[in-house]
Amino acid sequence: MPIAVDIDVMLAKRKMSVGELADRVGITPANLAVLKNGRAKAVRFATLAALCEVLECQPGDLLRWEAEVEAEAEIEAAAGG
Repeated sequence: MPIAVDIDVMLAKRKMSVGELADRVGITPANLAVLKNGRAKAVRFATLAALCEVLECQPGDLLRWEAEVEAEAEIEAAAGG
């Protein structure tokens, strides 16, 4: 998918755990993991707004577009190929 999710980056910058973020945003850790790992097909604006409020960031700090070629290269690298 050409939309990359950088929640891990913001979590590290804020020194916050996934569990704490999920609790403060009001979603389950499992749903946050789906979003964080790039497996979500959609995200509600209300959820995105809550993430930005808790992490004190902009939507662009959490989401970025990357060309399909880059995305495929990342998938291959992650698969060990």
